[in-house]
Amino acid sequence: MKTLHCADAGFDCKAVIQADTEEEVLNQAAEHAKTVHNVSVTPEMAEQIKTLIKEV
Repeated sequence: MKTLHCADAGFDCKAVIQADTEEEVLNQAAEHAKTVHNVSVTPEMAEQIKTLIKEV
C-alpha cells in the first residue's frame, strides 16, 4: 500500500491518501489538491510529490 500525507507536501492538512500504486496516489492527490486546496498539480509538482509517497 502506498501512502501520502498531505502535510508532507507542505499543506496544513491531516489528509492521508492511500492506494495500491504510485499512479493512483498521484491521481487522488491531484484531485484532493484541486478540490480542497484550490491548487492544480503541475507535472513538476507531481515529480516532487512522488518522492513523498511511502510504502506501508
